[in-house]
Amino acid sequence: MMMMHRFSSALWFCAPFAVLLVLWAVLVPYFNVNPRLFPHLSSVFYAGIDGIRDGTLIQHIAASLWRVAVGTVLALLVAVPLGIAMGVSPFVSAFLTPLFRFFSVLAGIAWIPIATLWFGYGFGAITFIIFNAVFFIVTYNTLLGVSTIPLPVRNAAASLGAGKWAMLTEVLLPGALPNIVTGIRTGLGFAWRGLIAAEMIATNVGLGYMLFVARDFYKTEVIVLGMIVIGVLWLLLDRLLLAPLERATIERWGMVQRT
Repeated sequence: MMMMHRFSSALWFCAPFAVLLVLWAVLVPYFNVNPRLFPHLSSVFYAGIDGIRDGTLIQHIAASLWRVAVGTVLALLVAVPLGIAMGVSPFVSAFLTPLFRFFSVLAGIAWIPIATLWFGYGFGAITFIIFNAVFFIVTYNTLLGVSTIPLPVRNAAASLGAGKWAMLTEVLLPGALPNIVTGIRTGLGFAWRGLIAAEMIATNVGLGYMLFVARDFYKTEVIVLGMIVIGVLWLLLDRLLLAPLERATIERWGMVQRT
């Protein structure tokens, strides 16, 4: 029964994409659209086959995913401890909150020009962009998660002899974890967009770079292929990893019970 429900949900999720592909396959040839403006479905398909065959598409995908992974991990290593510190210390929170409100609107692609000056064109600049996109959102969500832990719970843990480490690992971190995972999911969405924008400017490999170069040669089939790959990768990352992780975390440590 559960397998049938998951299968029907998957079919329903894929249905609008199937309709879109059918419309694409029918309407573009019917209206004789110039391939320089928008490619035929078959052209995009063969462009994907060629990219896999010569390894360039795999290389671009691997470079983009690696940058996202590194930038996200670095952001989490800084954001989670800082968010917890802001959650337990009113002084730290009051001091840093104005800075976070100021820089939160600048997170992501607004940093691209200065990131290229600081780190040059390549891995460092793009990783910095991803770091910024994830850091502020995860920090704020960690602060929010710690702030929602009832004070009596903290006092009860302290009265039972919980030291600083036990308070962190057994009360604060588990209590904030649902918010942290939600922040990671949201932050990665912004990081993915920032990644593509940065790769168009600051590197010579990656999905964003693939789109940028294809434009110069009017290879619309490669541009559309890149857009499809970007969207599919994000859907896979979100649906297969982030959404289940968020749901499991909320069911385990949050207020939602498994049905």
